[in-house]
Amino acid sequence: LILIDLSTLPNQYIQQILDACDSTNVASLGILSTENVERVDINLEITDFIMYPVNEHELHMRAKRAVRRSVPSMGEDVVVRDDLVINPTNYEVTISGKRINLRFKEYELLLKLASNPGRVYDRATLLNQIWGYDYFGGTRTVDVHIRRLRSKIENDIDNKYIETIWNVGYRFKPMD
Repeated sequence: LILIDLSTLPNQYIQQILDACDSTNVASLGILSTENVERVDINLEITDFIMYPVNEHELHMRAKRAVRRSVPSMGEDVVVRDDLVINPTNYEVTISGKRINLRFKEYELLLKLASNPGRVYDRATLLNQIWGYDYFGGTRTVDVHIRRLRSKIENDIDNKYIETIWNVGYRFKPMD
């Protein structure tokens, strides 16, 4: 949540702040005095307003409501791990709010691993569950897809999601 004193800032700066809030999905709470109500641009998309003098309990309640409204609703089947979000309803994967384009098998592989963090899957199991029993390729297909998947979702050294378990297979990083 960001609190904005609407009485002291010019509208152009307020708009820049609100644009940044919108792009990062951060709620905004505008604070203004009764003398400056007519000065505020009615087209500003502020989550909520509060008037001077600020009542502590009202501020707390409005802040909680503003934050709750700014959080996108997620279905119960959505997988969230740190800043990675996998939405099976629309087959969308985002990292820090940025959409990641995955091929279908990469998506299925990521969803399988992320849905069971910490569980180790051997290559044969992944091959059978993702590609099916009638797939003619070898288990190295899994390695190739994991490598491609990692190149798309693990650009930051600190955010390694998929771990290799040598001589066994792969697992999604366990929850801390």
